Amino acid sequence: MTERTVGIGAAAAVPGETEDTVLAIGPQHPSAHGALRLRLTLDGERIVAAEPIVGFLHRGAEKLFEVRDYRQIIMLANRHDWLSAFANELGVVLAVERMLGMAVPERAVWARTLLAELNRVLSHLMFLSVHPLDLGSAPPGLGVAEREELRTVLEEATGGRMHYMFNRVGGLKEDLPEGWLDHVTRAVAAVRRRLPDYEERILADPAFRERTVGIGRLGRETILQYGMTGPIARASGVAFDLRRDDPYLAYGELKVTPVTETAGDCHARFRVLLRQVEQSLTLAEECTARLRELPGPVNQRLPKVLRVPEGHTYAWTESPLGVNGYYLVSRGDTTPWRLKLRSASFNNVQALREVLPGHTVADLVPILGSMFFVVGDIDK
Repeated sequence: MTERTVGIGAAAAVPGETEDTVLAIGPQHPSAHGALRLRLTLDGERIVAAEPIVGFLHRGAEKLFEVRDYRQIIMLANRHDWLSAFANELGVVLAVERMLGMAVPERAVWARTLLAELNRVLSHLMFLSVHPLDLGSAPPGLGVAEREELRTVLEEATGGRMHYMFNRVGGLKEDLPEGWLDHVTRAVAAVRRRLPDYEERILADPAFRERTVGIGRLGRETILQYGMTGPIARASGVAFDLRRDDPYLAYGELKVTPVTETAGDCHARFRVLLRQVEQSLTLAEECTARLRELPGPVNQRLPKVLRVPEGHTYAWTESPLGVNGYYLVSRGDTTPWRLKLRSASFNNVQALREVLPGHTVADLVPILGSMFFVVGDIDK
């Protein structure tokens, strides 16, 4: 649907001047990979203003949390970012364990860290393979074999290919399968061998560079004003990573240096993503080596009825798309009185109103593809 409007105060059309066009894109659009709507004001092919309109996938997750016990919440929580289910579960269990004053077995801590990094690689590879395909740069099938290998590894451990439901309050559902660490080692090595292909076929591709270098710049101040985190923020020089700055799980014993760029454009965001894949593979190798020599249980016995003491806490984690936070308020019941979800994608997509103006309609696809959002993570 397109409508044309004349600028306010224009008495009559002046020869050579153009009228603004209001263009509604969505809520279904292939380059958004979800039900997102954009309301663009155009001056010819140039974007003058942009308004992201969200809410088409809203499930009321936060209200559903309030009528589920803490075991059931894990199932709901891992679905808002369907690329990062394991990371989504972590925030819930960490918040509940903190309220209970519960110490998780060390083997579970390292296993959680390993699974979180494998899930991070899986999420990043999706953006590195699918969005360049939208621009006609990446060949069809790039990344499919690597992602299938990682999905198989995660499925062997958790039983799920997408929604893992493997975290539990007090640890993990069960111990890792026998021989699974060997499979992890082979899968990590296989993905690492393919990374030069991503470098050559995406970042070094002249067509990809033409569509992304200097496009969609986000300055440091804009990043901070909108509360943007994750790869997008680090591509604009904001070196913030909770794995280093507020360590949780086993990250306090691992060396995590934020991967940063300064250009802040689409190309820089994809460079950060690829470098983070390399970093996560290294962290996964370190976790695998530690787990080989770390016996012990992976969970604690819980009471049949789990009640969280009265109080409140905030648990945040460095999810693949950025900071994922849960603010838990308990009144001593089996269900939370309030469980607020702070998702990374919501902040990321709000900045479209800042980054899109000044670009052409043709730039819309590379910019959307480099903002790294999942629509379910926006709408919750």
